[in-house]
Amino acid sequence: MGDLRKDYVLDKFVVVPAGDQTMALDRRVEEGRCPYCPGNESMTEPAILALVVKDGMLQRLSDSEDTVIDDWSVRVFHNTDPIVATVPTSTYSDKPLYSEPAYGYHQIVVASPEHRQSLSQISVEQWANVLVVIQDRVRWLYTQKSVTYVSIYVNSGAGAGALLSHPHLHMVTFSSIPPVIEMEAEGSHRFMNENGNCPACNIISVESSGPRQILATDSFLSFSPWAPTYQHEFWIYPKRHMTSFSKITQKEINDLALMMRATLGGMSKTLKDPAFNLVFHLSPEKKNSRQIHWHIEVYPQLSTWSGLERGFGVYVNQVRPEKSAEILGSASRKELAGLVGIV
Repeated sequence: MGDLRKDYVLDKFVVVPAGDQTMALDRRVEEGRCPYCPGNESMTEPAILALVVKDGMLQRLSDSEDTVIDDWSVRVFHNTDPIVATVPTSTYSDKPLYSEPAYGYHQIVVASPEHRQSLSQISVEQWANVLVVIQDRVRWLYTQKSVTYVSIYVNSGAGAGALLSHPHLHMVTFSSIPPVIEMEAEGSHRFMNENGNCPACNIISVESSGPRQILATDSFLSFSPWAPTYQHEFWIYPKRHMTSFSKITQKEINDLALMMRATLGGMSKTLKDPAFNLVFHLSPEKKNSRQIHWHIEVYPQLSTWSGLERGFGVYVNQVRPEKSAEILGSASRKELAGLVGIV
């Protein structure tokens, strides 16, 4: 197990692996074989959940010592090179060189059996299956000891930190709330005390049908934020006030799947298939006052940060969010029209 080290002064944490370990999954890619492809299941840990679609029904299965589930739609397993681990250890150090064990679960969600099918290309139905699996995993992980927060993220493309091109997501748990979520929760709590309503609900009201809106469905809104860190960054929010992803309905999952496929597909086509990161910002699901209106943020990786961004946290964005929304909105609406059969 590695260490979770805290900065001397700031609430900034870094996971440092034990010894001289590297976390390069591609070490195990032999003769061009992808460990996430069907037929190569022996190259990963056993599936703790394999979603199989049979006769229009979803079956939740898992590998055993004697059986490996094949013909799966979505597959989940423990990462072989995790950034956190559940191996027992009690190694701590005090300030100013504070560290604690990097305890947690690191699971991989393989989003499709098709290697060449990116997250911007998989079907709406497949996206719904992926979201059902994520919801299942979130619920299970929050029942485990020392799990305070479940982070969900995508690295798509080498420029976004991906080691494999096969479409997949990461789910990593932490024993404390990540700093970005903590800051967002504190800001939301302060806004609610001062204004009496949820800041995200206020944002949704402001951005709906405005110049930064990208796409709206029955239950979700996507838009370019007012002060984006990344070029063509966009966010997806549920329209109704929700702090728990675990409690969204199947109808909302289906609607979110449509939104994900349309916006990612539109982004991919208009920005020429960029590398990108996608993150879920969720509230901690255990009893905690640090609640936020959950949402998804997407960061295309189109430029390199300068010293201003890296050294001072002041971001320069060369694309106005209004222009970004115009570009992404047009592409996403075309994508949506094609998905729902409107010519």
